[in-house]
Amino acid sequence: MVIEDGGGADRCFAELWRGGATIQVDFAAGDLDLSQADVVSWIHASAHSVAVFYGRFPVARARVVIEPIAGDSDSIHGTTWGGVGGFPAVTRVRLGQHVTKDALKDDWVMTHEFVHTALPDLPDDQHWMEEGLATYVEPIARAGTGRLTEERVWAEFLHEMHNGEPERGDRGLNETQTWGRTYWGGAMFCLMADVSIRRETNDRKGLKDALRAVVASGGGIDKDWPLSRVLQIGDRATGTSVLTDMYAKWSERPVPVDLVALWKELGVSAGPNNGVVFDAKAPLAAVRQSISASR
Repeated sequence: MVIEDGGGADRCFAELWRGGATIQVDFAAGDLDLSQADVVSWIHASAHSVAVFYGRFPVARARVVIEPIAGDSDSIHGTTWGGVGGFPAVTRVRLGQHVTKDALKDDWVMTHEFVHTALPDLPDDQHWMEEGLATYVEPIARAGTGRLTEERVWAEFLHEMHNGEPERGDRGLNETQTWGRTYWGGAMFCLMADVSIRRETNDRKGLKDALRAVVASGGGIDKDWPLSRVLQIGDRATGTSVLTDMYAKWSERPVPVDLVALWKELGVSAGPNNGVVFDAKAPLAAVRQSISASR
């Protein structure tokens, strides 16, 4: 990693996993208790997790702008855009002045934002796919590089996935743009797609293979592709029609999921302190392990 002076604002260049991608980090005016090296290390670790998950970092060049929030102790907020200022992806992170190294170590925001770089920009009614995918992939990607345990991945899914279930009056995901349906409804779509692909392929393929194929085809955030193209690329990569078939159903009408039965099949149950207990003899225990296994 090479850190260079950007001429007024400090600018850092980080060469990522397997080469091939560069992230420019700019610090806006303001004070942070953290050193710039601490922040760059956090960005690098997050980018590394995403690069490992996708087989490469999703775009060749990205920019991260760090904006300190004076007097704030714990805020970490991110937004990512495609095709801005000559960069395929630009992420703005508003970072509290007093955020600690421990908070960065446990942070999910930066990884979530980098996952956004791996999907073309979609219309507003498909925003659930963008946010749901980032919600689903982020903990799995962090587990893949040892930044999160498998127990914590499934504890989050177990305790939060129900937020994506359709409520009375809800319609399909394209038509119901509430917080729960956008983030966790989209994540539930991804989980069910992952499990379905692995069922159909005897666990030889999963959603990761579909998503890697999209990135390999150049489908980053700076592209404006129809979602149908993304799903077709993913289905070809897995040799199934899971993504296209699920989208046809889930986008237009509410699809409830029997999460109780799903957790039992995957061998996940509630444990002490909001944790989980795994059942290695569950019918889909191997699928669960394939989804979230660390590298």
